[in-house]
Amino acid sequence: MKTYLTPVKDIERKWLIVDAQDKVLGRLASEIATRLRGKHKANYCTFQDVGDFVIVVNADKVRLTGKKWDDKIYRHHSGFMGGLKEKTAKVLLEQKPEELLRKAVRGMLPKNTLGRHQLKKLKVYAGTEHPHTAQQPESLEL
Repeated sequence: MKTYLTPVKDIERKWLIVDAQDKVLGRLASEIATRLRGKHKANYCTFQDVGDFVIVVNADKVRLTGKKWDDKIYRHHSGFMGGLKEKTAKVLLEQKPEELLRKAVRGMLPKNTLGRHQLKKLKVYAGTEHPHTAQQPESLEL
């Protein structure tokens, strides 16, 4: 049995808009990652990008449960000795509210070129305004 390969010109991509206000971060991120990968479609293929574009508004009003605001730590290293940088979720929300959701979704996508390509279809905004009205996004209730 052969694997069906959808021709690139036949892939239909929708633009979806999600309101993140009072949504739990992990549950929201997993649903967004599913839409970005295209796993909700019948023509889903593991090695092809068939997913939709997702616009997230109100990313600064996302929720975390328990004590994760203080206990959850985001780390990155500069590459130099002693270059480990750490930020808690609360600090990251104050400085870059879009990055909190983007990092959560990024962790749920494949760690390869395809995953990086799929992440580019995610547009995250802290407020209610976004510049993608020309694409006529459909509202997605989660």
